[in-house]
Amino acid sequence: MKILIIEDEPAIARRTQRLTQSILSEQIQHIHICHSVESGLAYLAEQEIDLLLLDLNLHGADGFSILEQMVAAPFHTIVISAYKEKAITAFEYGVLDFVPKPFNQNRLAKAFQRFQKPSSESSTETKFLSIQKKGRYQMMAIDNLLYIKGAGIYAELFFKDGSKEIHNKNLDKLSQLLPTYFDRIHKSYIINKQEIEEILVEPGSKYTLVLKGDIHVPISRSRYKSLREKWGI
Repeated sequence: MKILIIEDEPAIARRTQRLTQSILSEQIQHIHICHSVESGLAYLAEQEIDLLLLDLNLHGADGFSILEQMVAAPFHTIVISAYKEKAITAFEYGVLDFVPKPFNQNRLAKAFQRFQKPSSESSTETKFLSIQKKGRYQMMAIDNLLYIKGAGIYAELFFKDGSKEIHNKNLDKLSQLLPTYFDRIHKSYIINKQEIEEILVEPGSKYTLVLKGDIHVPISRSRYKSLREKWGI
């Protein structure tokens, strides 16, 4: 994997790099350090990464000024910060984890484990998904999300008001960030189960989920039974 560290204190950046290499070892293809927001953004404009380790206080600049851009990107972001009081907001923005400073190898390893082996239990803290639109970033409330459709390396977000947006993360990455009231019902669909109206059983063992607004979404046969039991339908 390719990892970027954005950290303005060289000693902490080197320690983060050293611990990361110790934990992930041969899984790392490349790891790079930037010491400022500007150099980090310049690097990301030229290079693709899989994971960002981001400090929230860079030379006095508020890391939240770039967090909207980071969480809109295809990669996951893990925040490493001494500002523990900002953890809730960071999770609401859609970061994968928040590692408080000072941290040890075990705590960092736990964050990497979440990246490598997603839990069946999704996050309950994400409240927004950041969308890039015409060079700007907009925080979209997850409460207004109806369902998500996979679109290759991207995902299509469908909202209750009928609007649609494209997210740069794929369906698998988004599934790691969504609250527990979202369920994967198909390899290509995640739905807001608060919006379920009924399940249709059609000829040929075909199953369709009807969401509010008469929106029809397919349920995979392999997931049908477990989903009905989970939902009590």
